[in-house]
Amino acid sequence: MVLDIRLLPMTAEMYHTYFQAYQNDPDLYADKARFTPFSYDSDWVDRYIRRQIDLMRKCFAIVLGSEMVGELILKNIVPHESATLSICMRRAEYKDRGFGTQAERLAIDYAFYTLDVPVLYADALLTNARSQHVLEKVGFKPFKVEGDFKYYRIDRPRNDMPQ
Repeated sequence: MVLDIRLLPMTAEMYHTYFQAYQNDPDLYADKARFTPFSYDSDWVDRYIRRQIDLMRKCFAIVLGSEMVGELILKNIVPHESATLSICMRRAEYKDRGFGTQAERLAIDYAFYTLDVPVLYADALLTNARSQHVLEKVGFKPFKVEGDFKYYRIDRPRNDMPQ
């Protein structure tokens, strides 16, 4: 089933809208005792946006119809070499519905053919089986476990160069 998921460049206004309804995910904490619910803070969001810009990341809203359901970032971009994918769903209600899977497929295509990045990395907490499952479903292969994380990579097919 193909969903009407799109990746749109994230603007400052979109980030504020996104975080106003964001719910922190306990699955993102290796130490569950460190979990705290998210509370919107405009200044914090402004600093978050500035960090994304300063680090020259490609930030996208994951959009279903007209609703933002998540955030996807391509970071650590080394032109024509590699980048790292990061994804976060906005609230638990958006999980297990295929939105992240479709967004990751779109991001892989964007990295490989728009950015001309032949290798894409990702990681997942060892305790986050859902994230690991999605990464493997879209073609990422695990290549190492270190600390609390499992690390993945996917390579653009060798005969599949950008147009």
